[in-house]
Amino acid sequence: MSSSAVKSQGTTLHISGTGGGAKTITAAAPGFPTIFTSSAHGLANGDSITIASVVGTMATTVNVAGLVVKNVTTNTFTVELNTVGLTYTSGGTATALSWIKVGQLTDIKGTSDSSPDIEVTDLDSTTKEYVQGLPDTGSLSATCYCVDSDSGLTAVEAAFDARTSKTFKVTYPSGSTPIRTFAGYVKAFPKIGDASKDGVVTGSIEIKRSGVVTKS
Repeated sequence: MSSSAVKSQGTTLHISGTGGGAKTITAAAPGFPTIFTSSAHGLANGDSITIASVVGTMATTVNVAGLVVKNVTTNTFTVELNTVGLTYTSGGTATALSWIKVGQLTDIKGTSDSSPDIEVTDLDSTTKEYVQGLPDTGSLSATCYCVDSDSGLTAVEAAFDARTSKTFKVTYPSGSTPIRTFAGYVKAFPKIGDASKDGVVTGSIEIKRSGVVTKS
């Protein structure tokens, strides 16, 4: 086995819950990424946050939802926003979504991102010519034991029923950037699981990813 291979046992899947308490932002350093200062903020790499009430020319860029926290220190964190040439004047809060662990999983499978081929052959071409189309970010599926008491499975089912987009994160137990955070919607949920002789009830979840995956 490659010495750099990542062991999969211990991998977790989380779905976003409601917002937690707002953390006060006291400074921001323009750049790409943008560095925010918030004393003892308690945020973690991979958290999905909403930034609000920042004053300055960077306000329109940074006062948005669905940002992913990276490069955490005790009093600072970064987000992948380009604020080069903009200014921070004052104020701001960062509010993180809570995370609910989806339990009872036996495997997690992600499909590869893929791009369509767009033909651009013309009458001067000597062979067919193509350019790359917009990527399709694929989906994530998981096999689970159908346990009604699991709060994570309940949250996944509620998102399916409400047809709402949620934020998800997959955390590997090791690796230099073990957290993958992404938006998506629950495309399939096992309302009735599979049952077999001398077995347990199992089912499959499918999450359609939307947009990019952020590594942190």
